[in-house]
Amino acid sequence: MSTLTLALGRPTLADRIFTRSVALDGVLVVAGAALTAVAAQIAVPLWPVPVTGQTLAVLLVGLSLGALRGGISMALYALLGIVGLPVFSGSSSGFGVIAGPTGGYIIGFVFAAVLTGWLAQLEWDRKLLRAFLASLAGTVVTFVIGLPWLAVALGKLGYPNDLNSVLQAGFYPFVVGGVIKAALGAGIISAAWLAVRASDRRAAARAERDITE
Repeated sequence: MSTLTLALGRPTLADRIFTRSVALDGVLVVAGAALTAVAAQIAVPLWPVPVTGQTLAVLLVGLSLGALRGGISMALYALLGIVGLPVFSGSSSGFGVIAGPTGGYIIGFVFAAVLTGWLAQLEWDRKLLRAFLASLAGTVVTFVIGLPWLAVALGKLGYPNDLNSVLQAGFYPFVVGGVIKAALGAGIISAAWLAVRASDRRAAARAERDITE
């Protein structure tokens, strides 16, 4: 008999560690949103876009939970901030954050988690290089959505919003950090898979010994 779950498609890291169920899916979705909220408070306060740990959290959530649960988790994170919980950078909250310069990045987190989660379900998370490329893809998606949003927000605030100004405000300062966070995310996920496979080998060896004894 199959178990009802949000974990559609091929198993991800979370499915190898935990038993699939809707209840556990809910716990993992909330945990992913909470991780992102905590990472948002690890910040270097730049204006208009601060440097935070959010992107790394988003990559980890997508790669470990998969497309559907990862996307839902990031949507929940955004919703919690909109309704007033202080989960955005600097413990900020409210729809004004979404409407402001950083709102596009927060919306981009949803799509980044979906993309990295989808790639994880294609087993791109099992090896370091592919996990790194999946993480880079998620990072790029965040910028693709965040930068046009930033341009509009800067224009509404009366600041220059030409291409070079937008890139200087919301892209150039984050390139190196984005690559580093993609590498960290890939390293953490691929190392976790190594641990899972080692545990599987130990379990198989124990089962074989039990049979032969």
